[in-house]
Amino acid sequence: MTTPFIFNSPPSIRFGDGLLNEIGPILSSDDHNSAFVVTDAGMMATGIVSKLITSLEGAGIRTGLYSDVVADPPERVVHAAVDSARVSKSKVIVGIGGGSSLDVAKLVALLVPGHQALQDAYGVGNAIGPRLPLLLVPTTAGTGSEVTPISIITTGKSEKMGVVSPLILPDIALLDPTLTISVPAHVTAATGIDAMVHAIEAYTSTSVNNNPISRQLALQALGLLGKAVEVAVHDGNNKQARADMMLGSMLAGQAFANSPVAAIHALAYPIGGHFKIPHGLSNALVLAHVLRFNSTVAPVPYAEIAPYVFPKLAEMGTQEAAAAFAEEMAALAARCGLEARLRDVGIPADALDLLARDAMNQTRLLVNNPRPVDEGDARTIYQAAW
Repeated sequence: MTTPFIFNSPPSIRFGDGLLNEIGPILSSDDHNSAFVVTDAGMMATGIVSKLITSLEGAGIRTGLYSDVVADPPERVVHAAVDSARVSKSKVIVGIGGGSSLDVAKLVALLVPGHQALQDAYGVGNAIGPRLPLLLVPTTAGTGSEVTPISIITTGKSEKMGVVSPLILPDIALLDPTLTISVPAHVTAATGIDAMVHAIEAYTSTSVNNNPISRQLALQALGLLGKAVEVAVHDGNNKQARADMMLGSMLAGQAFANSPVAAIHALAYPIGGHFKIPHGLSNALVLAHVLRFNSTVAPVPYAEIAPYVFPKLAEMGTQEAAAAFAEEMAALAARCGLEARLRDVGIPADALDLLARDAMNQTRLLVNNPRPVDEGDARTIYQAAW
C-alpha cells in the first residue's frame, strides 16, 4: 500500500526557447494591465529585463521595476521591494533572475496585500493569503525556485530563515533555456551541482512526504543533469545541454519541493551565511563528504540513483555503488572547475566549530537525513571538507 502523501506544483509550467517574448501576451490574455518586475542589477546589465519590459509594454501592460535584489537577500531587500510594489499599484508580480530574485518575488506577491508581516510568515505553513498573481522566470538552471513553495531570506548577520507554503508557488513558471546561454562557466557548474543535490536529497530524504512522484522526478532530473552539466560548463553555447540543464533543474525543484532536502543543505547554509559563498558552491563543497557519511549506514538509495548519473556503476553491488557514487560526484565537481575544499574559498580552520554549531540550527533539514547528524558529526564532515 502506498503511503499517503501531498504533492504540490505550479498550475502552469511553460518550457521553450524564446518564451520570454511571450510574457506580455500571456499576461494580457488573463486581463492583466499592470505588472511589477523583481530582479537584480546583474540581470539588468544583460539586457534580458529590457526584453521582458518590451514584451509587457508591447501588450499594453504598465510596468514597475525593483532591481536591487542581492545574493542571499536580507530582509531589508524584501521590505524595499514590497514598498516599491505597493507604490506601483501593480496587480501581478513577475520575478526574473536567479534563485534570489525569484525568492524575493514570491514574498512580494505574498506581502503586498498586507495580510501579515514578513516575520509572521517564516516557518512551514504560516503564510496567509490571498497573494497577488505571480509569474516566475529563471535565468539560471539550478535553484528550481520557480517551482518550489520555499523562499529563503537572510536574517540578522548570517542566519537564514524560510517561508514554506504552497501559497508562494507561482501561477506560471516560464522556462526559456536561451536565457541561460550567457551564464558563465563557474556559475553554470555551481548551479548544476546544486540542482543535482536537490534531486539526490529529494530521492534519499527520510521525510514522511517522500513520495513516488518526487522520486521519479529526481531520477529523471539526475539522468538529464548527469549528461548535461559538464557539457554546458565547457561549451556554454550548446543549446541541448542548456535545455537539459534547465529541465533537469526544474524537475529536481519539483522533487525537493515535496520531498525536502537534508544534511548537505543544512551544512551548506552556514558556509554561505558566514562567508558569502554562493549557495551552489557551498553545496558542492560538502556534497561528497555528506554522501560518504550517509552511505556507510544507508547505502541503498544512493546505489539506486548512481546509475542514472553514472551508468558504469550499474553493475556494482549496493555498498560499492553507493561509495563509488560519492567519489564520482566529487570528480564531476572537480572536472567542472569548482573549488574542492573549504580552504580554497578562504574559510579558516578555526571557523569549523562555528559552522558546526550553526548547522545544528537547520533542524527542519537535518530531520530528513538518512543518518542522524549531531554537532560532532558536522564538525567531522567540515574537517574532512577543509
